[in-house]
Amino acid sequence: MLRPQLSLLVSEEAELTAITHPDQRVEWLACRVAVRQLVERQGWHYAGLQKDEYGKPHLAGYNAYISLSHTGGWASAVLHLTRPVGIDIEPMRDKFTRVVPRILSEPEIAHAAGDPARLAMYWCAKESLYKLYGKRQLTFRQHLLIDPFTDGATQLTGHVRLPDHDEQLTICCYRIGPGLLAIAF
Repeated sequence: MLRPQLSLLVSEEAELTAITHPDQRVEWLACRVAVRQLVERQGWHYAGLQKDEYGKPHLAGYNAYISLSHTGGWASAVLHLTRPVGIDIEPMRDKFTRVVPRILSEPEIAHAAGDPARLAMYWCAKESLYKLYGKRQLTFRQHLLIDPFTDGATQLTGHVRLPDHDEQLTICCYRIGPGLLAIAF
């Protein structure tokens, strides 16, 4: 159903072939169909996605910015014409409590106070920042930081802080069914 909607580049065909789990193949295809629809809404021709040396996808033939996310039967995509974006979609799960020491700074741990909803917001927001930045050499705990937020907040402030890069970004968070969607820009 999804595959016939896409003309894939050779590199994309190889990537799709390497995905063995049927559900992940559907999610991968759904992300690309979503991007194609976003591109066509701009009046452009969708020519596929190419990955840079860090594995970040880019539109073939255009200078616009995109980001993709898929998990557990969900797929999402975002396109911005002038600035980098990052997107993450996550179902609520116990995993967030297990990864706290690895992904949250001390002030973030204190603010989250073990609350599963806050932990999920931090995780999803940091993932969107990671995808926006699009390069390796990041640790979630040290380089991706989220300012404290009120419960129910839909807009967060995030930071990518490295010795040679310091950027403040906006992250919009939405509750989607039993999960979260975060878009950083």
